[in-house]
Amino acid sequence: MVQRTPAPSDLEPIERASRDELQALQLQRMQWSLKHAYDNVPHYRAAFDAAGVHPDDLCTLSDIAKFPFTSKKDLRDNYPFGLFAVPRERVARVHASSGTTGKPTVVGYTQNDIDTWANVVARSIRAAGGRRGDMVHISYGYGLFTGGLGAHYGAERLGCTVVPMSGGQTEKQVQLIQDFKPSIIMVTPSYMLNIIEEFQRQGLDAAASSLKVGIFGAEPWTDAMRAEIQQRAGIDAVDIYGLSEVMGPGVASECIESKDGPVIWEDHFYPEIIDPETGDVLPDGEEGELVFTSLSKEALPIIRYRTRDLTRLLPPTSRSMRRIGKITGRSDDMLIIRGVNVFPTQIEELICKMPQLSPQYQLVVTRDGHLDKLEVLAELRPDTPASDAAALGRELEQRIKTNVGVSTRVTPLPPNGIERTLTGKARRVVDKRPKH
Repeated sequence: MVQRTPAPSDLEPIERASRDELQALQLQRMQWSLKHAYDNVPHYRAAFDAAGVHPDDLCTLSDIAKFPFTSKKDLRDNYPFGLFAVPRERVARVHASSGTTGKPTVVGYTQNDIDTWANVVARSIRAAGGRRGDMVHISYGYGLFTGGLGAHYGAERLGCTVVPMSGGQTEKQVQLIQDFKPSIIMVTPSYMLNIIEEFQRQGLDAAASSLKVGIFGAEPWTDAMRAEIQQRAGIDAVDIYGLSEVMGPGVASECIESKDGPVIWEDHFYPEIIDPETGDVLPDGEEGELVFTSLSKEALPIIRYRTRDLTRLLPPTSRSMRRIGKITGRSDDMLIIRGVNVFPTQIEELICKMPQLSPQYQLVVTRDGHLDKLEVLAELRPDTPASDAAALGRELEQRIKTNVGVSTRVTPLPPNGIERTLTGKARRVVDKRPKH
């Protein structure tokens, strides 16, 4: 692993601004964003009016708490273009979520929005140690998903050479890494494990490749998985955060010199942490649901968007802006198993502490009568004897019971026993419970 700490002169002035300077800019931009949304989006005008608030009521940053939340349902109810604040002719690009349940959420960008997005992703890559001239291998999916093109435009904006590989074709991923010798890879952490496994399958050492930095996002991952990837790939693994409704990748990103949580680029995205049950704003440091208000988006201003990601706001360290802690789960994908709240990341932490098991896993939820049952599928590492499987399964069951508080059935599988996805995002939960 290498240190690529940027010099102070490499940073934009806002990255080292005082808190007062930053908050003055935020207030100015937030006032504009609220007015832009109210004047141009019927949904926001109706929602603000129903809540008895007006953009002119925002006199301090904390006044944002007076305004109503926006949810994914609001985007789906206004499908496809009902939340756009500019004429459709001014929309330079459209992205959309995968739409696995119901209608997809559609987001639009003016040319200024795309420029802002490219700038914050370039800032993110630079924070991760990237520099002009570096070759960046992008394995995020291209298309309606924001990952591939978001990373692509940011890398080009920084002056990097881009390899637009997209997801899938794992054997070819390894071939191009070997042949082109990129120094940076941008991909989901679970798919990076697939790539490392493919190196091994080909008799190659991933840690001996040209890669120096991995910028990983699009799904929650633990510090245990970070350690696993860094050790096996010989790289610095940093976390990038984003979601399409707010912008895409690059809403926040870690700095390579500290690796202590993604820095929120607060000059464009204003964060809050709320109690997911009451909606009350929580102080910095307390865990709750992450909420964002866009400060500069033209096509799709987003006001107090409930991300459903559970985390906490941390004080600034390497930059002048606040950080988010590791995403511990989501308020809407939390599993409740016989009254116990279970997040996939809790299981992942325990699996990663058992060196005989691979970090690949899957949770299968079923219902027996009125009781929910949780099965954990875990993979053995290639060097773990199959004869150890039963004992390892019992050990993991006991660890889950002790640490999470729920009884499970652990089924150890041989290496590659869990299906790999081509999209890059691991399918961590298979819910087989009746829908009604």
